[in-house]
Amino acid sequence: MARVTLYNKLIVAFVALGSYSYGYSYAVFGTSIGMPGFFLYFDLDPDSSYTAGIIGTVNSLFAAGAAFGAIFQGWLADWIGRKNSFAVAALSSLVGSALFAGSVDVPMLVVCRFINGFGLGILLSLVPLYIAEVAPPRHRGAMASFTAVGFAGGYFISAWVGYACYFAKSLTVQWRLPLALAVVGPIFVMAGVWWLPESPRYLSWKNRNDEAWEIIRKIHHDPEDAHDSAARAEYIQIVKQVEFDKTISSGYIDMFRRPSWRKRSLLTIFLIFAMQSAGILGITNYVVLICQSLDLTGSMPLLMYALYVVVAVSGNCFNQFAIDRLGRRKMFLIGLPVTGGCLLAEALLQRQYVGTDHKAGLGAALFFVFLFGICYGFFLDPTQFVWCSEVFPTTLRAKGLGLCFFTYFIGAITYTTPAPTAFKNIGWKYYLVWVACDVVSVVLVYFFLPETAGLSLEEVGQLFGDTVVVHLTKDGHGLVEMDQLDKYDDKTPTETREIERVEGEGELHSIPKQSA
Repeated sequence: MARVTLYNKLIVAFVALGSYSYGYSYAVFGTSIGMPGFFLYFDLDPDSSYTAGIIGTVNSLFAAGAAFGAIFQGWLADWIGRKNSFAVAALSSLVGSALFAGSVDVPMLVVCRFINGFGLGILLSLVPLYIAEVAPPRHRGAMASFTAVGFAGGYFISAWVGYACYFAKSLTVQWRLPLALAVVGPIFVMAGVWWLPESPRYLSWKNRNDEAWEIIRKIHHDPEDAHDSAARAEYIQIVKQVEFDKTISSGYIDMFRRPSWRKRSLLTIFLIFAMQSAGILGITNYVVLICQSLDLTGSMPLLMYALYVVVAVSGNCFNQFAIDRLGRRKMFLIGLPVTGGCLLAEALLQRQYVGTDHKAGLGAALFFVFLFGICYGFFLDPTQFVWCSEVFPTTLRAKGLGLCFFTYFIGAITYTTPAPTAFKNIGWKYYLVWVACDVVSVVLVYFFLPETAGLSLEEVGQLFGDTVVVHLTKDGHGLVEMDQLDKYDDKTPTETREIERVEGEGELHSIPKQSA
């Protein structure tokens, strides 16, 4: 298989700044609503139902803007390319973040949060799309998990910035400075995007095969393999599969017309909504409110939120060491029952101890919030985006990720809009909704979700009934159907043979001669 080079790691780490930008901007509002200065500036009563409604509306419009941005990304990335789309998304995110931080009244706060969400929805959707298209198959899960690591890092920074700003002497600085720092991530993305190589799969789709080969060779160069046989085999597979796939219409409507694409699309919608239904946004976005209900006051809710994010981020980071070993299905099948158990324990503890001064019981309730965060981060959070980034063909991948994140943000609206009111009115019973959803999700994952680990992106299509033109050999250095490269049809070849690794005699078919 193609090796993971330092260059490959660097471009993945840079791209993850996009998900960091989203994570910071999304989470930082959760710290602002814990600041006394925020409520004083906008003349809001923190204990009123009206204020809970305003907070829910601001979060919902952010998610709505991001949902529209995700769908727009599916068109944009196919039109101007992955690289140029990053530049557009970073600029949009920068403008939206600046306007939101400068809001002077509630209407402006609401409208600018929507604009903020639109740019960040484009940016976040591009991250797993790009990473999946440049990562080698054997390590794709670990590298694609940086999508979730990036926005967990955004949560982490925003939490500690919010906690530090709580002690600012100026009540306005308390809440406005954390919001203003949301422009840092997009600025870095804009500054560095010109160094980023274009996705080789996108270049192949646009008939720029020579450029695609140069980038693949650079990304997967192996000093121990002078002829870059793994990169050559991957290049041929990409070119041949794209040549076949682009003969088929690939718009948003086509995703639900073609049976194999419809199956992918429906499973993507299910999976993302299932992960949202596990309770993560309803909890993470309102940890401050949860801590306040557990009788923590002053700066303690913000401190607990910051510590919660540290714990959750650690789970996201450790995911990369397990996802390619255990596989995607096992991560889901273990993670859903575990997180559901945490929430069931949380519900029972809150039912018994919220409103009392029983320190041990309240402490146990806080413990299960933390345990939920680390288990969700380890098993579920990165894995959902990895799976969704792998299952669509190159000609449809941008739109597939658009659908993925559209569902993600609609799920955010579903659970963040009622969360402040639900926590206020029904308390512990809200957790039981998520527990019930976990039970249903485990059953559906077990029976319908295929395993994608270890396969090239082109070979994943075979799991859904698509034709795969050529297959990589087990070691990734050759192709199985070498003698049928120019004679493929709509059926998978039945006669295959292993080809020897390239050792210097001649060239593999389709490699640009000037580059070999």
